[in-house]
Amino acid sequence: MLFTGRRRPLGTLALMTTLMSTLLAALPAHSENRIDTQRPDAPELAAYGSHEVGTRPLTLTNPDQINVLALDASVEAPDPLPTYDRELVVQMWYPSYPGATGSKTLRAFLRDPTIEVDLQGQATLWAAPVTNTEPFPLVIVSHGYPGNRFLLSHLAENIASKGYVVASIDHTDSTYRTQAAFGSTLRNRSLDQIFVLNEMARLNADPASFLHGLIDTDNTAVIGYSMGGYGAVITAGGGVTAASVDYGFSPPYGTLGIHLSGSDTHNNLPDPRIKTAIAFAPWGRNTGFWDAESLKGVQIPMLFVAGSADDVSLYEGGVRDIWEESVNIDRALLTFENANHNAAAPYPAPAESYAVSNILGYAPFGHYADAVWDTVRMNNIAQHFSTAWLDRYLKNDADKQAYLELIPDSNDGVYATGDDGSFTDEHTYWKGFEARSAKGLMFEWLKAGESAE
Repeated sequence: MLFTGRRRPLGTLALMTTLMSTLLAALPAHSENRIDTQRPDAPELAAYGSHEVGTRPLTLTNPDQINVLALDASVEAPDPLPTYDRELVVQMWYPSYPGATGSKTLRAFLRDPTIEVDLQGQATLWAAPVTNTEPFPLVIVSHGYPGNRFLLSHLAENIASKGYVVASIDHTDSTYRTQAAFGSTLRNRSLDQIFVLNEMARLNADPASFLHGLIDTDNTAVIGYSMGGYGAVITAGGGVTAASVDYGFSPPYGTLGIHLSGSDTHNNLPDPRIKTAIAFAPWGRNTGFWDAESLKGVQIPMLFVAGSADDVSLYEGGVRDIWEESVNIDRALLTFENANHNAAAPYPAPAESYAVSNILGYAPFGHYADAVWDTVRMNNIAQHFSTAWLDRYLKNDADKQAYLELIPDSNDGVYATGDDGSFTDEHTYWKGFEARSAKGLMFEWLKAGESAE
């Protein structure tokens, strides 16, 4: 969802603008904005994997889609409804041959869509993918509203280094530079995710594609943040309520009904190739897009990630309710205590985001950062748990279950070792976390059929 910020008095705004302009004038023309930082206290599975990583954009076109922006609710619905060819830019991250040379800098627009910045990571642009290997599971990444395909790039390239192909979508009408009517986002998020999955399968089978033979699309996960998380819940089987189809900000003429819980169109949507999903701060339960009955439709194991102080998607009455009410699946909830809506998902705020934007009226910094938690710290924790979750559910790596079977409150963990340094029976500390580093977190499980107490 849109981060609004609090407007300051003009005098304060002018002073801050002057100060930040002076500060930024001292910075290089293009600041180094790392997306791959690993703190010394990063949990074990946050570390980059054994694969070098390549990245490149693709442009895909989904033909004959309903053009939500052309619908006018003030007049009678035309028959047929207007359609268009929906173009999506997708950024790919994938295991590449060692020693690839080339740029490791991505160019990305900020929340202020007039500002373009450099992002530095470990992936090499246009590097050749590995060949003569078993295909890698697919992870589809879906950003917030507004956002872009680079918003979760810290996670995308980290996952790719561990033997995954990642496809991160620029959702048309939802990016910083294409932000338009919210109804388009509501209708298209899940449809975009399924379309990209189908395109990955097509390109994997195409001898002329650089993706030929690289992807195991039968083992796919969806990772979504905010509105991307909304889409992930729908893709997982959580149909929307009848009331939400008729909301004033939903797309006109009942066109959100394609995702209506219990409808034929939604019942046909869940795809057996998608084995699991991870949803960061999924939006929708807070505004009645789901209820306890419709969330019974969620069909695949899910990991939910949230800040306990989320004021956009909400925690109680929002993300936590989605986790509790998806009763027919195994599901976990990772909570960052006192974090807000940006918990763990966005990359660290670029240096260029610190200045107050004349367009927004506030610093774009707040779109990426949290008032309590360090972003790199949250990113590392997200990389750790995402790795454990994806390895467990896409690669059937049973050893990763130990990183997910934890005492709920990290603060209750006891770090206990004997004289030889081995853990004793009293040891209950979160696996993969160094002593004194698992703090301020909750990790809770509910199995299929279980309800929260």
